[in-house]
Amino acid sequence: MIYEMTVQVRVADIKDGQAWYETLLRRAPDCIPHEGFTEWELLPGCWLQVAEGTPTVGNGPLRLGVNDLDEERERIVQKLQVEQFEIHSRAEVTVRWATFADPWGNRLGLFEYHSEADKTERIRTVLGNRNVNT
Repeated sequence: MIYEMTVQVRVADIKDGQAWYETLLRRAPDCIPHEGFTEWELLPGCWLQVAEGTPTVGNGPLRLGVNDLDEERERIVQKLQVEQFEIHSRAEVTVRWATFADPWGNRLGLFEYHSEADKTERIRTVLGNRNVNT
């Protein structure tokens, strides 16, 4: 049984990396267990770790679900000076998605559901069928 998950990206400088990911995620880390290491719990039991070290070339992408892909792309391009990136869509896929990189070369991405009903159902599943205000 798998009950939790962690994903780690490495950055050359933890202070710069933490600041960059705080802006991306719109909040401070949930945990800084030791020097050179920060963690955000993105969903219950799903952690993003940012560690100081040599970035792994070609990893990822780690894609995050968002409410408005176009709005998030513009925010990231403006606030994080990420180069403009393309949004992709295919008729047989239930989401639109985009991929970009952080300053250390870690591949990241965003996605959004085409259907509001699909998104709401997915959020209900993650939250255990609690009330969903998207």
